[in-house]
Amino acid sequence: MTAASLLRTVAAPKKALAGAALAAAACGSLIAAGPAQAATPASSAQATAQKMIGDPAEYRCFSKIVEHESGWNVNATNASSGAYGLVQALPGSKMASAGSDWKTNPATQIEWGLDYMKDRYGGACDAWNFWQANSWY
Repeated sequence: MTAASLLRTVAAPKKALAGAALAAAACGSLIAAGPAQAATPASSAQATAQKMIGDPAEYRCFSKIVEHESGWNVNATNASSGAYGLVQALPGSKMASAGSDWKTNPATQIEWGLDYMKDRYGGACDAWNFWQANSWY
């Protein structure tokens, strides 16, 4: 949608709202309408990871792995292997080395996952490169 066509829709309020929503969707923008939504567990885990990682590139790599592995579900369990958590540790109890709250605390799982990625691959982006080549890490 061009700026000119968006401006034309301003003449009709309902059309303007629909046009703005369509333009925002096309641009990947978010328009807040109404009260703010509460943070979801996934968005909270993502915010925690961003703070813990710091480096935007490393966060993006870490996030891609977690999205594929667990969909940012701290309780994700692989029915066939028993892998658990955000980073799908196998067995999940390995994450106890990062904290006794490993089953429920995203920060503990993130810490363990980052240490694992650093030790095994050199970092989250190296782990993501491996994941892309193998569909696992």
